[in-house]
Amino acid sequence: MKILRKRYQGIIRAATVGVGVLLQIAFLMLMTELMKEYSSWFYIIIEIFSICLVFSLVNDSESYQQFWIIIVLVLPVFGFFLYFMWGRKRTNSKIHKRIRAVQEKSRQFKIQDQEIINGFSEKHPNKAQISKRLIKEGFMLYDKTKVTYFDVGEKKFEALYRDMENAKKFIFLEYYIIKDGQVWQRIKEIAARKVQEGVEVRLLYDDFGSLVINTLEFRDELAALGIRFSVFSPINKEATRLTFNYRNHQKIAIIDGNIGYSGGLNLADEYANLIVRFGHWKDTAVRLEGPGVWGLTSIFLEMWEISKGYDNLDYEKYRPNVSFETGGYVQPLSDGPANNPNNPIWDTYMHVISKAREYVYFTTPYLVLEEDMVKNLCRAAKSGVDVRIVTPRQYDKWYVYMVNIENYGPLLKSGVRIFEYLPGFVHSKTAVEDDECAICGSINMDYRSFYLHYECGVFMSDTPAVMDIKEDILDMIKKSEEITYEKWRRRPIWQKIVQWVLKLFSPLL
Repeated sequence: MKILRKRYQGIIRAATVGVGVLLQIAFLMLMTELMKEYSSWFYIIIEIFSICLVFSLVNDSESYQQFWIIIVLVLPVFGFFLYFMWGRKRTNSKIHKRIRAVQEKSRQFKIQDQEIINGFSEKHPNKAQISKRLIKEGFMLYDKTKVTYFDVGEKKFEALYRDMENAKKFIFLEYYIIKDGQVWQRIKEIAARKVQEGVEVRLLYDDFGSLVINTLEFRDELAALGIRFSVFSPINKEATRLTFNYRNHQKIAIIDGNIGYSGGLNLADEYANLIVRFGHWKDTAVRLEGPGVWGLTSIFLEMWEISKGYDNLDYEKYRPNVSFETGGYVQPLSDGPANNPNNPIWDTYMHVISKAREYVYFTTPYLVLEEDMVKNLCRAAKSGVDVRIVTPRQYDKWYVYMVNIENYGPLLKSGVRIFEYLPGFVHSKTAVEDDECAICGSINMDYRSFYLHYECGVFMSDTPAVMDIKEDILDMIKKSEEITYEKWRRRPIWQKIVQWVLKLFSPLL
């Protein structure tokens, strides 16, 4: 029994938090009914406040706030209490203030080389605005950085194992999901051995994403092996606030400051196709080598300090010390709810779409778009830009797939081409535009990635990886079925109803 408790500690903790949330909801419902029966005057006052709240939310263009309008109107008074418990923006919360303080500290270690941005502007005047916008948000543009693109997870992991084996100074790992299996055991074995060789190893993982493995036994093992670790946002500490929904979805690996990885891959066997889940798992990543790695390292160090809450790291000791005469432009970027409503990643995607002249292609597992992005994609397609989006036919969450399909309509009607990948599940998060620039990272094309999660990625140009991403997407399209507007219109009526209802709740999916 004790062993079973250890093994399922994470699930038990999640269930306990879930029960706590349900009890809070039950208490609010009880209070609402008691007020209705015994304090009708107070109930009426709250109703008036609810109406005022709806008017204020109507003037807020964010989809998430539109969702709360429905809740407040459908559930009088009770919906009002729910909103103030979970729905309010907390841009001035303690954690958000700490995040902004850490980001401000990090800026002193990131100074833009003006010659680099001048050179990029001369080569790509149409894309320079994207980089300049990111620079203002603290994400520097680097040149002379080698980029390798991995079109499947197994290739990325083999490269990562080799790089970890060759580490001399430090290894940083940051992942949303860790699951026990061949991938994690190999990572752990190498990390433990490198610690014995004097290499500094840090592991940052998300509590919700790694819920099953994040037991006391797991943490004790990491400590015994000498692996420094931090658990991002323990769910049991955030259950009474919406912030438990703000997860660290970033995927980063740094070796000695000279090599960095980002992409969609977590530390679990399905990402390397060692086990089968939803058919062939199609995922991608990039490996940076050179000055541009500093952008990823800075993102990791920021998230480590935010997660720990007390560490005050010396960033300088983790700088890269290699450079190349050749190599492309890279601009690592990140985002999170502390930035709302000023979201660098969302702005970057909007710029990439609006700057496209010939084509723009995307891959994403989740297509849960805000109205502004839908309009931007439709506008590009109507202007003659070849807009294509690849999504999975085999899904991991049926309700998100239903919303995916619902979102196809206005896009298809405007000329956006949508392809559903047939061999398996698409977890790849990439974008490529006009043979000039591309993005690869942890960023899904959904509200959660753009507003609720901490995400990261790499904007790149003048590197062979850009064309590698394009060719990979075109290859995926060959293995996909194109969805036509007529086919979309002919879907069953029951499916249309389910999809319409789910779309109302899409900001929470």
